[in-house]
Amino acid sequence: MMRSMYSGVAGLKTHQTKMDVIGNNIANVNTVAYKSQSVTFSELMYQTTQAASGANAATGRAGINARQIGLGVKTGAINTAISTQGASQTTNNPFDIRITGSNFFVVSDGSNTYFTRDGSFYVDGLGNLAMTSNGYNVMGWQVDPTDPNNIKQDTVSPLRIMSAENMTYPPESTTKAKVAGILDKHDTNVTSSSGKNINMLFYDNLGYSYTARLNIKDTGVEGQYTVSLADILDSENQSLTKALGIADISDIASFGSTQSQTTTELRGLASGYTYDPTAPASFNHVTSPAEALSDYKTDKMPGVSYSWPDGQLTAGATVTAQGSATLTKATLQTDYQLVYQPDTSNYYYLDSATGTGSYIPDDITFETFLGTSYPNAKNFTVTGPDAEGNVQIAFDQDFTVGGQDITIDSQTFSEKLDATVNANAIAAYGITDAGDGVSYSFDIAPDGKAQVTRIAAGAGNVLYFDTDTGKFLGIGGQGTTAVTLDFAAQATATNGNPVSLQNFSDISIDFSGTTMYNNSGTSTITASNGDTNNVGTGRKLGEMSGVTIQNDGRIYASYDNGMSRLLGQIATAEFANASGLAKEGDNLYTSTQNSGEFDGIGVEVTSGGGYMTTGVLEMSNVDLSAEFTDMITTQRGFQANSRIITVSDTLLEELVNLKR
Repeated sequence: MMRSMYSGVAGLKTHQTKMDVIGNNIANVNTVAYKSQSVTFSELMYQTTQAASGANAATGRAGINARQIGLGVKTGAINTAISTQGASQTTNNPFDIRITGSNFFVVSDGSNTYFTRDGSFYVDGLGNLAMTSNGYNVMGWQVDPTDPNNIKQDTVSPLRIMSAENMTYPPESTTKAKVAGILDKHDTNVTSSSGKNINMLFYDNLGYSYTARLNIKDTGVEGQYTVSLADILDSENQSLTKALGIADISDIASFGSTQSQTTTELRGLASGYTYDPTAPASFNHVTSPAEALSDYKTDKMPGVSYSWPDGQLTAGATVTAQGSATLTKATLQTDYQLVYQPDTSNYYYLDSATGTGSYIPDDITFETFLGTSYPNAKNFTVTGPDAEGNVQIAFDQDFTVGGQDITIDSQTFSEKLDATVNANAIAAYGITDAGDGVSYSFDIAPDGKAQVTRIAAGAGNVLYFDTDTGKFLGIGGQGTTAVTLDFAAQATATNGNPVSLQNFSDISIDFSGTTMYNNSGTSTITASNGDTNNVGTGRKLGEMSGVTIQNDGRIYASYDNGMSRLLGQIATAEFANASGLAKEGDNLYTSTQNSGEFDGIGVEVTSGGGYMTTGVLEMSNVDLSAEFTDMITTQRGFQANSRIITVSDTLLEELVNLKR
């Protein structure tokens, strides 16, 4: 009876242990990455009252089994369902990480190493990736110091992903650029004397941005264009020459040498021009009266136009001048007898009729006075020309200076309008592009026809196209795809001080993406930094704008200059018998002899087919339905064992009562 009572007590204790485990499971139903436990019972021990005997062949008697009485039950094992994956909970926190697979995160309190499935992490004040619940550092591998794009898998160490050096990405100077698009030969910007400008953004090694302005001009030879460096502007749109106090952009950078393009063609004289073979290179041009007056107007009264009845300028005709004319210094001092007196800052007026003079009573300055403009010139009249070719121009005009009316005596001038004027060869052969960098030579025949040689000299490189296909042939020479914007090491400012240009890097510019197709007179050619693979683009200083964790645990930072950087990799631990790990609380485990030891380095999570998912946490794997079912059976077992004690007590009571 005592044995049965003690068996009941053992049963109660064992079922109480199982109830404790069930209660702990239910309590942790919402604990991140909690792994449920289960209890296995085993028999306690047996008392043998009779040993077993074997069969006797001689007597024919059979063997007898042993007689044993059990002494109760004990806890055989408490198992952890550590390999069973818990449900997923989406948090959208980039530092919440779920491991799919059997691996564990490695964390440390600074002295001891622990393992966990709890991937609820944050970044502490020093930039370390740590557990949210207890601040333990997440351990991993650092970036290989010899190769910043790879990880060195060595002894794990804390992952300081937001250290001061990781918060910014260093600037880099531009070393490559490309020019691409259509250069339409009918684009008026390209064919104009000023050419077409295209802008190319680039950076120096300090991260400052600049704009190189490249100028493209038609050389006059089909399929050939000069490309030169027009200017370099800083980030405030100011020329670098002005910003650095340097005289010329060529002192800062060069872009090819001076190129000369020579073409020869046969030309005849333009309309209205004659050539005198007895006086070589002597040309005459017969002008109309209108042209003559136009020349007079340009020289004497800019802004004034002339007209006459029926468009015929004959002797005695009245010519009307109209417009707005600004009085020049020559007009004021010569035509109007206004003499500037520096000592009084005034003008002295001399009356030509009386020979007397007086000061204009006004303190207006000389420069301001020169800015005085006639609001209406309709009273200017011109008569003539006469039989000798003279015209008479009469001025009778009042004007105001400083609010005071000034009356000018009527002045009459006689000018002869020559019908024939000398001209140079440029005008005689109708050449209109004799601008800077363009020169001509003429081999003139007696009939006035000439073999005209045009030499166009321009700074920069010649861009060549196939005139039959419109495809690119070369830059600076056929077959060459790129030329270099070459920066000087230093320059001398206008004040004589040296200016360092070491922060600039030479830029190789690739023109192979250009074509010379018809695009309705519009060119689409543009320049951009970097080659076709975006190598050598250069960049400004970058500020960290985000952190991402890949499924293999690699941590990357992104920056606002478009760059990214590998910061480290989260290491994991793998055990031969994960169920042998010892629970330490706070969702932590430690290794035991039965789990296998951690080698200090760990493994990559993907090595065993696992992976990490960010913004998601692994929740508890407790099955409430199973737990409540176990609770019911445990309760019934506890009740049954309590009855054993009750009945045994009753039997003992009856036995004691036999003495009464």
